[in-house]
Amino acid sequence: MKRLHALLLVLGTAAAISGCVKSTKPANTPAPAPSLFPGSASTRGSATPVSGEVPPPPVVIPMDPSVTALSSNPLNNASVVDINKDSPLRAVFFAYDSDALDDAARATMSANADVLRKYGTWVVTVEGHCDERGTAEYNLALGDRRAQAVKNYMVSLGVPADRLKTVSYGSEFPFAPGHDEKSWSENRRGHFMLTAK
Repeated sequence: MKRLHALLLVLGTAAAISGCVKSTKPANTPAPAPSLFPGSASTRGSATPVSGEVPPPPVVIPMDPSVTALSSNPLNNASVVDINKDSPLRAVFFAYDSDALDDAARATMSANADVLRKYGTWVVTVEGHCDERGTAEYNLALGDRRAQAVKNYMVSLGVPADRLKTVSYGSEFPFAPGHDEKSWSENRRGHFMLTAK
């Protein structure tokens, strides 16, 4: 009988001790936050989608057309030397012994102003040139007046003056090598050279 009492005492003590020990399992474990995409690791434990669930399509943000146009424009990546080889800036031509701008010259400069507005960092030098007739001193002065006339008109079209430099070469660098009116008319010019971009 004593053994039975001892056994009951031991079993009762063991039961009492086991009731006092804290459970290691949390009482209220919050559920994981739902994922935006079904089948993601945060909700399923693997990246495999559940049968029948279709992930939403990816969000497509359209490109700004002006950014696309600028990035695809070859002049943005071309060097100054390469741009000057086939420049979008056209020369202005003058009558003999004149620095007056005619309608054709003004139309050319209007188109050139549009180019310079499009490429707002370009800096241009306007070169004044003359044909071979006249003295070197006279042609240098005439070339300077031609370059200044071009610059002044470009400024009147809205191109900032600090983006336009001028230089006169007189008759020193002819574009056409002949000694006739056709060649001379090509050499009387205000020439646009890109100097920085």
